[in-house]
Order: sequence, then C-alpha cells, then structure tokens
Amino acid sequence: MKQTNTCILMAAIVAAGAFASCNKTASPKGIDQTHLDTSVSPKADFYDYACGGWMKANPLKPEYSRFGTFDQLGENNREQIRDLVMNLDRNAAKGTNEQKVADLYDMGMDSVRLNEEGMKPIAEDLAVIAKTPREKIVDLLATMPGMGVFFATGVDADLKDSNTNTMYWAQGGLGLGDRDYYTDDTDRARKVRDAYRVYLKNIAGLIGYDDNAAKRFADNVLALETELAQDQMTNTERRDIGAQYNPSSIAKLVEEYPSVDLKEYFELQKLDVDTIIIDSPKYYATVAKAIAEKDEQMLRDYMTASYVSNAAPYLSDKFIDAAFELEKAMSGVEEQRPRWKRAVAVPNGILGEAVGQLYVEKYFPESSKERMLKLVGNLQKALGEHIDNLTWMSDTTKAKAHEKLSTFHVKIGFPDKWRDYSALNIDPTLPYWKNVQNAILFNQGYNNADYGKPVDRERWLMSPQTVNAYYNPTTNEICFPAGILQPPFFDPEADDAVNYGAIGVVIGHEMTHGFDDQGRQFDKDGNFADWWTEADAEAFNSLADKLVAQFDSIIVAGDTHANGRLTLGENIADQGGLRVARTAYINSLEGAEAPTIDGLTPEQRFYLAYANVWAGNIREDEILSRTVSDPHSLGRWRVNATLRNIAPFYEAFSITEGDPMFLSEDQRVVIW
Repeated sequence: MKQTNTCILMAAIVAAGAFASCNKTASPKGIDQTHLDTSVSPKADFYDYACGGWMKANPLKPEYSRFGTFDQLGENNREQIRDLVMNLDRNAAKGTNEQKVADLYDMGMDSVRLNEEGMKPIAEDLAVIAKTPREKIVDLLATMPGMGVFFATGVDADLKDSNTNTMYWAQGGLGLGDRDYYTDDTDRARKVRDAYRVYLKNIAGLIGYDDNAAKRFADNVLALETELAQDQMTNTERRDIGAQYNPSSIAKLVEEYPSVDLKEYFELQKLDVDTIIIDSPKYYATVAKAIAEKDEQMLRDYMTASYVSNAAPYLSDKFIDAAFELEKAMSGVEEQRPRWKRAVAVPNGILGEAVGQLYVEKYFPESSKERMLKLVGNLQKALGEHIDNLTWMSDTTKAKAHEKLSTFHVKIGFPDKWRDYSALNIDPTLPYWKNVQNAILFNQGYNNADYGKPVDRERWLMSPQTVNAYYNPTTNEICFPAGILQPPFFDPEADDAVNYGAIGVVIGHEMTHGFDDQGRQFDKDGNFADWWTEADAEAFNSLADKLVAQFDSIIVAGDTHANGRLTLGENIADQGGLRVARTAYINSLEGAEAPTIDGLTPEQRFYLAYANVWAGNIREDEILSRTVSDPHSLGRWRVNATLRNIAPFYEAFSITEGDPMFLSEDQRVVIW
C-alpha cells in the first residue's frame, strides 16, 4: 500500500509504538467528519454511517468500475510516479534506468506513431503462428513472448522444501481469465461471453480477416476455451494448497503426454528441468489432449487470439478500443483511463524497482523503516497475547504458533538491495510492443535463473511504490511497501486510535494471514507442513466453516450471494487484524485514558478509521465480477460483516439486540 509526505517519516512511531503528531503544539486529528453520514444510525448500517459522506462526495467517474479511498490512494501514487517520470533526463545515457523508464513511458504516450504502425509490430509473429504445425506448438509457447495459452510455468520455492526453488506448471489460457464465465449459465455470464465473441471478431478484423474468417476465429476460440474451462479448478478449489502440489518427473510426463514435450520446452529456455510441480493433473491431461487432437486451425486461432490480446495495450487505438469494449461489458466501466495512466503503468511494472528506487528517494527516507518496525513489534506482541488467550487451541499448538510468530521476517518500505536491470535493452527505435516482448523475456529469464538455487529470502514480491501489502507463507514474511504509508492508512497528524484502526489493522491483517486457512498450513520455516494437533485443526475448521456460512448468506447484488469459502482467508485476516490492532492500541496507552475528539470516543475512532479505509462506490457489474474471482470480500462487507463478530464494537456504539448490526453471541465467530 502507500505513503505521502516527509512529515510521516519523522513522526511515525514513538518508542512505545504509538503514533506521534507532526505538529507537537496542536491536538491530533480525529475522524474526518465529512466522511460520515449521520442520517444513518451506526446501529443500522455501520458502513453507510461511517462512509456515506465520503461516498456522496466521490461519485463514480466514467473511467472507474470501483473507486474508494484505497483507489484514491492509488491515484495519488500514480500522480507521484508520473511526476518522477516526467522529470527524468531525456538525454540520460543509454542503458541507464533513467533512459529505460523515460523511453518506455514516452513510447506509450506516442499515439501518432502507434496509430501509424497499426498491426505492423505483430505481423511477423502472426505469420509464424499461422504456419505453426501441431507438433511445434509447445516450442512456440517456450519461445514467443506474449503467448498466454494453455498453461504457465515459473520458478518458486518448493512448498515442502522452502529453502529451494523448483519449477511449477499452472493452469491458464482463458481469454476471459476466470473459468466461471465459460461454465455459468447466468444472464451475466452469457452477456460477457457475447461481448467476448464481438471482441474476437473485432480483433480478427483488425489483423486482416474477412467476415467469414472472423466468425470462424471467434467460434473456434470460444469453443476451445470453453472446453478447457470445464476441467480447470475453480477459484474456491484452488484454496486447497495440497491438491495443487503434484510433483512429477518430466520424463514421465513426456512419456504419458507426448503432445506436451516439456523436456524440449525447457531446453529451448536453456533449462535442464527434471521434476516439476503440477497444480492440476486433470487439466494437464485436457491440455495434452487438445494439442494432440484439436483441428490445427482451431489451435492457431486460439494462439492468435491470446497473442493479439496480450499485445493490444501496446498497439494502435483501434486495438486498445476493442479491448476496452470488452472491459466495459465485464466491469461496467464507462470511459477509458487517460493515456498517461496507461503509459506510466508500463515502466512501473516492467522496471518496478528502478521506478521504486526513484520513488523512495523522494518519498520514503530509510529513517522511517525503524519506526515502522517498532509498530510491527507491538502488533506481534498483541497477536501473541491473543494466541495465549485462545480457548479452542491446545498449549502444544500454541507453542508452535508462537514459534512461527516470533520468526516473522519483516520487510518495510523498500529492499536493501535493488534489482539490476542492466541486461534489459529498451530501444525506442523498435516498436513499443517489441520492447515489451524483450522485457517479458528478460523477466522470464530472471525468474528461470533461480531454478534449483536457494530461495533468496531478501527478494521483494512487490515494488516499493505498490499500494498494497502481503504475507508470503514460504518465507514467513510480512511486507509493507513504502506506497501504503500515507492517508488513509497512516496520517501523521491523526491520533493513535485512528492510526491503529487503519495502518495498525493492515499490519495485523498481514500477520493473521500466517494463521488463516491457508497460511496456517505452513510452519515457521515456510514449509507446507502440519504443525497442528488433530483436535486443534478440527476446532479451527469448525470456526472457519461458521465464518464461511456467515458470508455465504450475504446478498451482494440481485440474487447473487457472496462466496464465503473463496474469501475465507481475507475474512479471517480482517477479523484478526481488527482484534489484534485494538489490543496493540490499548497496550500503547499504558493505562492512560485517551481523550474524546469531536464527540467520538477512542474506541469509536478506531472502528471508524477501519471503515474509512474501505469507503467506496462500485458498479453492479464489478460487484458480480469480483464476487466470482476476488478472494477479498467487498468493502461494505469487510466492514459490516466483520465488525458484527467483535464484542468491543458493540460496546463502542451501544449496539443491542434488535439493532440491524446486532448478531447474537452464539452466532459470532472469533478465531484469532
């Protein structure tokens, strides 16, 4: 997530772990009263009460399918990065990070050149695809950047040997991303499929197909992707980590499925891979059968569609507009993002740490790292207290939980060692797409180079400017990039209750991920291993099932319910983050009584600050899209549904039986 001004750096956290104000003579700020809608009772709908004012003041603009305080933070982040990029020296020496970032951005902004080039940047590759015989398809997947069909491979830590990197094979290859768009027989799914068919015909026309060929193209792609989707694991099924850990020798796979020659595939990538982890053996068999048996023209159409879709954002406006029409149907967004936002996202992604180095130099001095580490330490202590007080967990498992908690690897702000981009050539004389392809190959090589080597536990999985945070189970690490450390997550002028309710909950949330339905299956060293007693595991699963049922009962739009199983991990982390952050806040007071500010008690400010993090407006199409694909609950329910399980929240707002926000004690779920 993200950070704002220099004041944060000097004021963040005092030795006790509480937050301090930049202005020592002024009273700390409480909750921004304009965010509230006092016409709504907090007892009836806490989300509307806490966020209604903000929502009315920030109606959705046409370019957004969702816009909230989190997205507002992202907008500020983009503005900061654009300012950095625009002020780079356009005469910087070739090969420097400055040259690469500036040239990538400028190429994305050059609409005249892009429109003049049309489909020329992809013509050569399309000709290769059009002539590829069945037996060379896997070779093409290994060598042509931008080909996102059938499956993906990549290097990551071995789940059962977290110190060693191994190779993974993962399901993929669907143009609509999520299998449910192909398998569901709902009005929305049919609407999206119809829009996809139109999109496929449009891009076929843009690459020179006549109407008959365009129809065949769309029919073939949809038919093959629909068949592939049938045997893919659902998003909910993919929460079962053990089901996706299927080691196999390359030799055995090639013998059983000769149409997918992974031996040659990796040799073309200059890798000697003998064992690979397959996430879905059933889908692997489906892919092999499709390559072996489907009509060659169908296979070529499928590869062409994927290639053009991946290249489209880096081509002329006609390709970009075609892709946007599909996006409109899927998310409800009404207007294309400005070109500068699309352009700045490219170097920000491809050269993430190069941009990040510039970002932290201006916005995040290293001095703030230590202050954040102290706050994290306070949250760790609070989570330890919660573990001690659990009534459903045995002392044996509690001891193991403490071991894991004590070995959390904490990353704050930015990496100690920056990534080297010297081998990446960004050449403005080449088309924009060709430079992106070179970057794809560069990043693929960067990842592949780790195969068989020890895991680098100091490597970051997010760039410093990213507006987010994460927990990684295989390294047992929590990471808070510089990008999150600014309002609404952290405000140096706000009082402690507000900051603990925002950034404090974020920290507690990421810590709790180490003990959610997935994270709890990894030990302190990051290995996928069972460290629970059987009785404790049963108790955890029983509580988790109750939480799933709570969220399953929520109607998000029309007759569509939330998916409590898909969102279980995030819902556990939200609840844990809230409970642990409140404990850390109470501990920081050391018995002192915090003041009431603007008529709101410290407890009220804490919960309002949490709610304000998730204030936002969202289109119905986006609600439906996220419900089938996003492991995070919608903002409204991250607030209302989660808070109904937390007893101090009831006390803070005098919520009693009969109030809509009330949930009887026997129905509440407390895990961490």
